Amino acid sequence: MFNFIKKLFSPIIGILDFITKYFKTIVFLTIMYFILYNPSEKMNDNGTFEVANLQKIELFGPILDVSKTLNEIEKAKQNSNIKGVLLVVNSPGGSVAPSVELAYAIKELKSIKPVVVYASGVIASGSYYASIWANKIIANPGSMVGSIGVIMQGVNAEELMEKIGVSTQTVKAGKYKESGTPTRKWFDYEKEQLQSVIDDTYNMFISDVANARKLDVKDHTQFADAKIFTASQAKKVGLVDEVATISYAHDIIVKLSKVDSAIWEEQDKFDKFIDKFMNQVVSKISMTFTSTLKAY
Repeated sequence: MFNFIKKLFSPIIGILDFITKYFKTIVFLTIMYFILYNPSEKMNDNGTFEVANLQKIELFGPILDVSKTLNEIEKAKQNSNIKGVLLVVNSPGGSVAPSVELAYAIKELKSIKPVVVYASGVIASGSYYASIWANKIIANPGSMVGSIGVIMQGVNAEELMEKIGVSTQTVKAGKYKESGTPTRKWFDYEKEQLQSVIDDTYNMFISDVANARKLDVKDHTQFADAKIFTASQAKKVGLVDEVATISYAHDIIVKLSKVDSAIWEEQDKFDKFIDKFMNQVVSKISMTFTSTLKAY
C-alpha cells in the first residue's frame, strides 16, 4: 500500500525535490528574467526583435493615488522609441489634486508626442479633467461623459453622538479651523468659506476645459454645470472629438504618430491583474470614507 501511494505521488515528490535542490538557481533565474525581460521588444516571424513604438496607458477606477499612472506617462515621455500614447479611460473621477496632476502630465507629454484618449465607459469629472489636453478624445458610443463639477461632502453626526453619549473637545487657533467637521452642523460663515473654495476650484476646472477644448468659458452651463452627457451629446457640445470604437482610436494614434507598423508595448499580465484588483479595492474604501475635495 505504501509503495502504491509513493508511486502515485512520485511526480509531485519529484518536482518538490527538484525545487528543493535547485531553489537558489530558480530564484536567480526568476530575478534575471524580470531584469532582462523587456516588454518593449517583440520577436517577429523571422526571429528578430521589434521595438515597441506605441504605448497604451489605462486610467481605471476612482482617481486617488496616481503615482503609477504618472510614472507610466513619464516613461512614455522619456522613451524615444515610443511615438504615441493611447490613454484608455474608464473612471468616474476622484480627488481634484491628482486629477489636475494627470491633466498637466498629459499636457507635457502631448508637447513631445501625440496622445489620444479613448473613453471606454465613463469619462467624468476628474477623469475628464485628466484627459482634456490630449490631441483627440474619442468616446465609445455607449460611454458617459462630463459631470464637470466639484463637490465637498461631510456628515453631521451630532444627533447620533448625543444619543450614544459622545461629545467632542476642541482646542483650536483660527476661526475656520473646524470647517467641515462631522460633529455638528456647519455654521453659515463656514459654509460660505467652503463654497468659495468650491467655486474657485470649479472656475479653474471650466477655464482649463475651455482652453484645452477651444470652447467659450462663458458657455460653461452648456458643456459643464455637472451635466452628464451621452457620447453623441458630448460631441455636440465639444467635449469629445469623435464617437467610435477602440479600433478607430488605434487607427488615429497610429496616424498621428506616423509609424509604419504599430508595435504596442505590453504590460505583464500578472502585474496588470494585481494593479487593477488593488486599485479597485483601495479606491472603493478611500472614496467611501474620505471627505476630500472631489471632482467626482
